[in-house]
Amino acid sequence: MNKFVKIALFALVVILAGVFYWRYYFVFGEGIKAGNLNYFEKKGYVFKTWEGRIVQEGFQSPTAGALQSNEFRFSAKDDEVAAKLERASGRFVELRYKEYLNALPWRGASNFVVIEVVNIGDNEHQKNSELPVNRD
Repeated sequence: MNKFVKIALFALVVILAGVFYWRYYFVFGEGIKAGNLNYFEKKGYVFKTWEGRIVQEGFQSPTAGALQSNEFRFSAKDDEVAAKLERASGRFVELRYKEYLNALPWRGASNFVVIEVVNIGDNEHQKNSELPVNRD
């Protein structure tokens, strides 16, 4: 009986560790988002983390007939990324991110964690004007 309890306890610990890893450390999605950096700040009660928001062009709404701006709320991975974003307020940015299933207090308040600043421009309209124009 004692051997059975030890095996069951070990199996329970392994299963709980797997569930914890899956909920908090498994990368659900990766990608790049672009838009104008609305705000970027360091905040928190115990764990001070970098939090920000970019506003993307266009509108989306979860309910029909209503308008809502398209926002992307995120947390920054480290101080190197934070230093770049601090100087880019109000500018057009492209951010590479990882999406987790749940947030951790020391990682940030968002499920989306920015791992790299791909590009910083003046605004989206200037960025589009740099694209080649086909004049047939």
